[in-house]
Amino acid sequence: MSLEDPIVPIPFEDIAYASIATPSGVTSLLILLCLIIVSALISGSEAAFFSLSPKDKEELKTDNSKKNKQVNELLDKPKDLLATILITNNFVNVGIVILSSAIMHDAFEGSSIGGAAQFLIEFTTITLVLLLLGEVVPKIYATKRALIFSKFMGKPLYYLNRTPPISWIRSGLVVGTGFIQRRAKKGKVNLSTDELEQALALTKENDTSDEEHKILEGIVKFGSTEVRQIMKSRMDVHAIEINDAFPAVLAEILKCGHSRIPVYEDSFDKVIGILFIKDLLPHLNSKEDVNWQILVRQPFFVTENRKIDDLLKDFQEKKVHIAMVVDEYGGTSGIVTLEDVLEEIVGDITDEFDDDEIVYTKINETTYLFEGKTALVDFLKVMDVAEDELEFDTQVADTIGGLVVEIAGKILKNNEFITVGSIKLVVESSDKKRIKMIKAIKLGKV
Repeated sequence: MSLEDPIVPIPFEDIAYASIATPSGVTSLLILLCLIIVSALISGSEAAFFSLSPKDKEELKTDNSKKNKQVNELLDKPKDLLATILITNNFVNVGIVILSSAIMHDAFEGSSIGGAAQFLIEFTTITLVLLLLGEVVPKIYATKRALIFSKFMGKPLYYLNRTPPISWIRSGLVVGTGFIQRRAKKGKVNLSTDELEQALALTKENDTSDEEHKILEGIVKFGSTEVRQIMKSRMDVHAIEINDAFPAVLAEILKCGHSRIPVYEDSFDKVIGILFIKDLLPHLNSKEDVNWQILVRQPFFVTENRKIDDLLKDFQEKKVHIAMVVDEYGGTSGIVTLEDVLEEIVGDITDEFDDDEIVYTKINETTYLFEGKTALVDFLKVMDVAEDELEFDTQVADTIGGLVVEIAGKILKNNEFITVGSIKLVVESSDKKRIKMIKAIKLGKV
């Protein structure tokens, strides 16, 4: 070529292709592809191993194959497993970044693209490749096929966990984090009930049964429930007077069928003890008058606003199963038992002496019939209404009948009604002492 010959510019695409199409460029691309595949497998392993269900883990333990034993050994030390995965993934990702930068730098060499533009293209391309192919896609796939992916990656991770320098770094990392955890003060995480309920709703799986979900909801709400919400009101409590004769006591025991009965003096507001029916067994065939009063045990009193999680601790410490509930004036409001507390978590517990009474009747989609003694918490559940929708402080009453009396200021007669929020409450039956039956009607619905 002479000096007079014109200079023909080579297009950028030809320069890029020429730099990549060399033997070293092809080798670099192949190595880069292998590193991306390794990164995807390692990232998928993290998602797979830590999303195994209890059923999957049980299946791994029951199968004694070598592959499953390796997976189980990794799962037995989750901190070591996580450290190995993170260390390996970081090494691979650093290699991807360095190799990708070198390849793209060679591709841009001799081009008219400025340095800032080159950096922006390199940064965007490498970031998208690492995120999509190295993180997002493999983790989504591995989460859906956690057991298969864990078995597939069990052997490689098993040997990586024991291969220097990864094993050295892993040991140092685990020991270091353990030291920091022991030295650091453990702070308490304050979570509200609403936050726990939201977390429970977000983590509800499609294959979780309604019974399991109700138990979890009961656990979440357990600490915020008060004794007054679960107690049996004094109107429904069977009790005996301290001066009753032994035959009268036996008759009352046969009538109520309970294993523990409160004992009062003069009035139910003055409970002096609890009679355990089992204490009377040695005296059943006695022909003499039995002094049953000496068998009465000391009562345990709690206030209406005591939280039931604290009450459960009291039951455990004092080794009792029943407590008398008193109001702010010292009067007896009712009783609460260990069974009542446990039912807030596991649901109704029915034994052979319980009557399967229907506490409400559904007349149609908008109308229900309740007994006046039905607890407000049960009423709200049946009506599918939130407490704040009643537009009334439900803490002043325990039952639906009590709520009507509090709002009306008197005991309503038959066919008289009140409206609370979006619900119309019609008295179906009442006497001078209390409201017996109430019809609840949802307003504004067909």
